[in-house]
Amino acid sequence: MDDALLELRGLSKTFDMGKGERLRAVRDVSLAVRRGESLGIVGESGCGKSTIARMVAQLTEVTGGQILFDGRDVTNLPRGRRRELWRRVQMVFQDPYSVFSPRMTVGDFLTEGLVHFGIASRAKARERLPELLARVELPPELAERLPHQLSGGQQQRVVIARALSIQPDLLILDEATSALDVSVQRQILKLLMRLKAELGLTMLFIGHDLAVVRSVTDRIAVMYAGSLVEQLPSDRLVETAAHPYTRRLLDSVFSTGDRGRKQIAIEDLSLIEKGRQLAGCPYQPRCAIATGICSGTCPSLTAVGENHSIACFARQGEELQ
Repeated sequence: MDDALLELRGLSKTFDMGKGERLRAVRDVSLAVRRGESLGIVGESGCGKSTIARMVAQLTEVTGGQILFDGRDVTNLPRGRRRELWRRVQMVFQDPYSVFSPRMTVGDFLTEGLVHFGIASRAKARERLPELLARVELPPELAERLPHQLSGGQQQRVVIARALSIQPDLLILDEATSALDVSVQRQILKLLMRLKAELGLTMLFIGHDLAVVRSVTDRIAVMYAGSLVEQLPSDRLVETAAHPYTRRLLDSVFSTGDRGRKQIAIEDLSLIEKGRQLAGCPYQPRCAIATGICSGTCPSLTAVGENHSIACFARQGEELQ
């Protein structure tokens, strides 16, 4: 893809669990994120989506395949060269409090990146504090507070402000709203959509809730048991989702304004057992439309329409609109 900022080619990750057990967390994943695009990776816990995020951010080593960033191979960079990539790739995690030093004020936390990467002196960085806080809709007086004096939503806004302070090319959000209560989550999602529009952000958004991921992304990649099973435009998710697993996920979620009226129930969908690879399609034991070929051969991701691809033998032969 010519306009791709990030490209994954056959990316794989296997963890050694000891006693001969090996966990295949990510299996031959290929995808691309265009400049200015927001791509969501969705799936339940254990599907490998967060492992992909950590490999892109150079926090977890790659077992196989390639990561290309801005056209350069950055797979398993030596430790001394990671700093350059971290200047251009920033990550926001699920628990904002875990990234704070409890003795560091919000102001010190926000200016740390600017000073560390040589973007501004400490004095100049302090001058930018009102601007950085205003960007995430926080008042300037919060700069003198300690992290425990902030609410969870305020903490996550500060973490987002710090990530954006050094003007990264790619922002990775790994379950960045899932620990927040519903009303705060909605506010953070609106903030992210505004920042994306204003700053032209390129984002990789990791989540398990299709309604949340859909609301802040342009395209969605669906993962099951370490593999991609479908990619499609977010705004056509409900109308065009075709993989049986994607349809099950859609039946299990609700809109972000609908919570409380329907319970999420995706925890029982996965058949991942210590990463053991089935001979065929990993979803076939649960699939209502599986045929004989599904038990012996794993389908590859195949284009079935504009910006739409699917790994399903039954669906690949259909005319998908």
